[in-house]
Amino acid sequence: MKQSSWLMFSVAALFLSSCKNDNSIDNPTPSGYVVGKNRFTTPVDGDTREYYVHVPTRYNTNTPTPVVFMLHGTTDQGERFYNNSGWKEVGETENILTVYPSSWQYCMIEDGVQTTTTKWNVQPAEWKPCAGERLRDDVKFFSTIISELQAKFNIDSKRIYVVGFSSGGQMAAKCSIEMSDKFAAIVESAGSLYPDTTWVPLRKMPITYQVGNEDYGTGNTGPSIPLSMLDSLLRTTGLPSPFSRFHRIARVHVNSFELDPNFTISGDTNTVAIATFSPLTPNPRNSFRVALIKGLAHNYPNGTNHWLEGAKVNWAWMKNYTLP
Repeated sequence: MKQSSWLMFSVAALFLSSCKNDNSIDNPTPSGYVVGKNRFTTPVDGDTREYYVHVPTRYNTNTPTPVVFMLHGTTDQGERFYNNSGWKEVGETENILTVYPSSWQYCMIEDGVQTTTTKWNVQPAEWKPCAGERLRDDVKFFSTIISELQAKFNIDSKRIYVVGFSSGGQMAAKCSIEMSDKFAAIVESAGSLYPDTTWVPLRKMPITYQVGNEDYGTGNTGPSIPLSMLDSLLRTTGLPSPFSRFHRIARVHVNSFELDPNFTISGDTNTVAIATFSPLTPNPRNSFRVALIKGLAHNYPNGTNHWLEGAKVNWAWMKNYTLP
């Protein structure tokens, strides 16, 4: 394979330094925010929901500013992804407002075991809420955040993006269906739409699904998937798990977003292999990519847990898209 645009974007996006500001304030007044770390809470359906916002040093109230939501995975919360995802550093370098919501903590049953942990509401799912547990409306939560951002900041409403990891990747995928009128592009990292369903999105949009070739969920056990297998994984039905997910995830996106089931492969089998699906009818804002990343287990790659700096690479791709 030839070197992909994915890798060229990552090289172009590498910068030698970034500015940090670890100030933190809850619901600040009278300005409404500080440069650096902000913690906000907001009422949604009787609950107090939490989200963090990083305001870059060069933020200018006279300039419409892009926004990126970064959604954490199961057991996590917004503040840890504020600290560890790499997005606040990209926000500083690129002058982006970055947002880190916290999901709700549920009593839940998964694989027959009862536990309490944080999850995004992406039902139907592999887990079930305990008796009497009420699922929270995360789509409404995100819409509330967007409204509050519009009130506090000068944001570019045509350039709001979502990246999600694991359960957050599934939530990002849900946003591609139910909030595609608000988000310009989406990255689903190690989590995606539940397969075998055809969804009807509000808008056909650009989506990247990225996953590591060593990602087997909890424990990350099993042999690495050779990147050279991506073509056959996407074309072959009936494979055992975890190999079957590639065809099934591709199929649900192809059917839901009216894409050509044929795809092109690019990239490098030593780093990242990418399959790109194009729209059946011309639409520069409708596409789907599958990126298989070498050496990555079940993590959002941040340059420390893996050589790929996901925030830089994801932004290099997403920033090319705006809402109509």
